[in-house]
Amino acid sequence: MKELNLQLKDTEWPLEYIDHDRKIVRAIVFDDQENYYFVRAKRDDDFGKATLIETSGGGVEAGEDLETALKRELKEELGAEVEIMHKIGIVSDYYNLIHRHNINNYYLCKITSFGEKHLTRDEIEDFHLSTLRLSYRDAEEEYKKCAETKIGKLIAARELPVLRRAKVLLGE
Repeated sequence: MKELNLQLKDTEWPLEYIDHDRKIVRAIVFDDQENYYFVRAKRDDDFGKATLIETSGGGVEAGEDLETALKRELKEELGAEVEIMHKIGIVSDYYNLIHRHNINNYYLCKITSFGEKHLTRDEIEDFHLSTLRLSYRDAEEEYKKCAETKIGKLIAARELPVLRRAKVLLGE
């Protein structure tokens, strides 16, 4: 199956300029019981007040390859060791408010074990990150609820197509 390749625009905030690209890794993470794992973020910042669902992942550090970055991020945010099953694809999107272009590399990963999380101070204090374990249907509903906010619309537009592609890859 061909990798997903989406090019999205930010229609929530005006485009003034983009001053940086951010290479990001993210994953649709699942287990043997057909549960999916996400992070819940509660934010009150320049983007507004919102409680969101998002795939686990984050920025790729200098000199780091995508799969190493992905495994590091999933360990930090979910406390999960994973097997990378497939690359789902790339979603290019923009956060006009902070002048950023995101290059999101998505993977499908199966959990092999759970351990301790290693969240950053910002993830704890600013975003109050927590783990969500959801069925596919519940995850879709969470994204739809979160899309009632401006930042939630951007995230749902980016992640719902990826979640749907993961379902196809898993043969559901």
